[in-house]
Amino acid sequence: MSGGTAHFLTALFMAAAGAMGYLSRRSATDLDATPRTTVTFDELLGVRRFSARTLNYSTLLLEDGQGILYVGARGAIFALNSSDVGDGSHRTIHWEASPEKQMDCLQKGKNNKTECFNHVRFLQRLNSTHLYACGTYAFHPLCAAINADRFTLPSYFEEGKEKCPYDPARGYTGLIVDGGLYTATRYEFRSLPDIRRNLHQRPLKTEESPLHWLNDAEFVASVLVQESKDSPVGDDDKIYYFFTERAGEETTSFFDKSQMARVARVARVCKSDVGGKKILQRKWTSFMKARLVCYIPYYEVLRSVCSLDGGGWASTVFYAAFTLSAQWRTMEASAVCRYSISAVQRAFEGPYMEYQDSAHKWSRYDGAVPEPRPGSCITDHSRRKGYNSSQDLPNSVLDFVKLHPLMFEEVKPASGEPLLVKKSVAYSQLAVDRVQALDGHSYDVLFMGTGDGWIHKAVAVGSGIHIVEEVQVFREPQPVESLVISQAQRSLYVGAASGVLQVPLASCARYVSCYDCVLARDPYCAWDGRTCCAIATADDSTGLVQDIQSGNKGCRSSTGRGESVLSPGMTEDASIPPGGWEGCEAVRVPSGSLPWKNRTVLQGDDVLLPCDQRSNLARAIWLLNGSEVPGTGQDRLRVGVDGLLVTDTLPRHSGQYRCYGEERGLRTLLAAYSLTVLPELPHNPTAASRPHAASQVAGDVKVAYISAIVALVMLCGVLSAVVLYMSCLEKRKGKYVLGEPRPASVELQTVSANCLRKSRWKEEEEEEEELTYPDGCLRIIPGEAPTAATSPIKELAAAVPPLPPPPPLPAELTNGVGALPNVLRKMNGNSYMLLQQQEEPLASPLYSASFTEELSKILEKRKHTQLVEKLDESSV
Repeated sequence: MSGGTAHFLTALFMAAAGAMGYLSRRSATDLDATPRTTVTFDELLGVRRFSARTLNYSTLLLEDGQGILYVGARGAIFALNSSDVGDGSHRTIHWEASPEKQMDCLQKGKNNKTECFNHVRFLQRLNSTHLYACGTYAFHPLCAAINADRFTLPSYFEEGKEKCPYDPARGYTGLIVDGGLYTATRYEFRSLPDIRRNLHQRPLKTEESPLHWLNDAEFVASVLVQESKDSPVGDDDKIYYFFTERAGEETTSFFDKSQMARVARVARVCKSDVGGKKILQRKWTSFMKARLVCYIPYYEVLRSVCSLDGGGWASTVFYAAFTLSAQWRTMEASAVCRYSISAVQRAFEGPYMEYQDSAHKWSRYDGAVPEPRPGSCITDHSRRKGYNSSQDLPNSVLDFVKLHPLMFEEVKPASGEPLLVKKSVAYSQLAVDRVQALDGHSYDVLFMGTGDGWIHKAVAVGSGIHIVEEVQVFREPQPVESLVISQAQRSLYVGAASGVLQVPLASCARYVSCYDCVLARDPYCAWDGRTCCAIATADDSTGLVQDIQSGNKGCRSSTGRGESVLSPGMTEDASIPPGGWEGCEAVRVPSGSLPWKNRTVLQGDDVLLPCDQRSNLARAIWLLNGSEVPGTGQDRLRVGVDGLLVTDTLPRHSGQYRCYGEERGLRTLLAAYSLTVLPELPHNPTAASRPHAASQVAGDVKVAYISAIVALVMLCGVLSAVVLYMSCLEKRKGKYVLGEPRPASVELQTVSANCLRKSRWKEEEEEEEELTYPDGCLRIIPGEAPTAATSPIKELAAAVPPLPPPPPLPAELTNGVGALPNVLRKMNGNSYMLLQQQEEPLASPLYSASFTEELSKILEKRKHTQLVEKLDESSV
């Protein structure tokens, strides 16, 4: 096999592995973690909600110290009580787009139901007294400084076209750092993507020529990393931007441009950058970008990024959520990777890329690099050489920066692999919290919002993720737009289209036993001997039980909740150890703590023994008289997710059945049954057993019940026929009664209704209607009915002399009229008729062969005389 072929097959294998959600170093089970428990919308505990008469509550600003959650929505800004967002004490600023701007937006071809509004996209603290907000304002962005105390709009608005996107759906991110507004999006209408700085510092933007520094970028997040703090080299603070952009042909990847249309990037700029003096004037001199990889091909669409510094910038980590690229429209999957700040720094300190015009691709640059290093911030080393700001940098450095914005090294995830690859899920937002556990270690807890309104709560353990639970926070599926964590309120705030939710970081009360609490591996929860409680609210943590690493140690007493727990290898006959349960990791609770359920069936019947597994990670283990039941369907026993199914039972299936949930080496007793299988009926009637007699009696009762039901159905049918018959014979203002002659004809009309008896409270209304529409029991509803004065049916009826009522005709003598169904029939594409017949005998001279012939002629004539060019479906 040639080297090129081997290289191609390796790339193809990696693509297939990524699409299926696994890597060779870890099994699919390790990567595609299953949430341990599932909490539906109706099972939520302690959730508070806020919504008003608007939509898109997607911009959240939490000020924990003041106890305020600011929310930017469509046409409004809210100030909510962060301790209870739904208590009704909120304040509101109405900021709607003016009718004139909405009309201009509509004339631009935009959607007046979604786009031509003022969507608040930016909301941050500007200074000690004011907030700063920006909105799309019907495709004419505006910004405003809002007094936080008065919480009212100012009289003066600032132009927002260089600070806020026009399109409410466009990717956007922004920060206010030391009075400077750092934003990234597409600003002007139909313009190129850009990273800009505005407000009180020198305005800067990215370069557009000769190479675009950003290529059709969609921005996701921006993070300030204070690298100047305690820096030994006098470094500067940096702002990191995360986005997805269209890729050029880069030789660092297995995949060319046709295979990998978009890639994830991380870029950075220096806070003290003021641009160049002659070259790169009002442009960034510190802009650099690098590829962000998650080591799973096609997971290149970056959706969300969150960061955690752990008390110092050097410990900063970034968590990023990716979804499948556009090539995989038929699949849905997500990946989560973790990156350290040191990995990002290594990429920016490595080799550069250079664009080759002749080859139309990017390749590694191996030439000379000028000093000071292009793209770096001003440090003490630069200052000693006389470079005190970016305007002092030599032209050679600025020219190099202009042509080499892309780095050769990729930013690789920690441990070289993803933390999680989840199939059938699209993560839309991430938030992370760091929790000190009882074992002395700190664990990162991830809250991952999905595209259909769920929250996955997970804890990062080593190089993997354990998903504690999945919670349905919205009844109607909708993307989770924003997530913010409050340490003071121990709450997670969720922003979405329909409102804002306040969800507890932990609901420890869901775990009803020590083993349930420990197996959850929730860093917020621990067992105190009686209940599973939140560690943050515990007065003393010395007696609490928790095991995040393995999730199966620490419970040393019976659950006291009607469960029994066995460690691996322990049998049902295991006796209580000397000294009770103290010192045992898992023991059997006394017999009888879980009630037995009796089941009795006849031989040959099927029986299902239910067993509810509270944990999605538990495996059902069934014991029959102390021996494990095989789960492969042997001996007519089949273990499923709902319980144990015994098919075609035999006497040997009688016995004691116990269902355990096995999880992380522990077995918890969940159900216990005593099954009795009665032998089948002997062939000798004289030897019939009592069970057979009981069965015979039961069969007789069933026959009696069925007979009674059949009789009632028949009686109801007879009564219905009688009522229907009498209803049409009842006198109804202008209709015949029994013994009176019927009208000479039955008139065809456009009223579709009521040949059946009407309620008496409508009699006056019916009287007026029947002056215009004399009623009959045969009705035709045409699409284009002739007027009453010119109706050919009326003319035909008038020409026929009255005849005595004939007896009812047999069905075979009605020329097919009686066989017409009571449905709408389409005629010539634009006419409809409804033939509605009663079950009583119809006494009319029209029920003759001549009537049928004349009716056919009339309808045939209408075919050729009443066609219209445009079909009129409204006449149905």
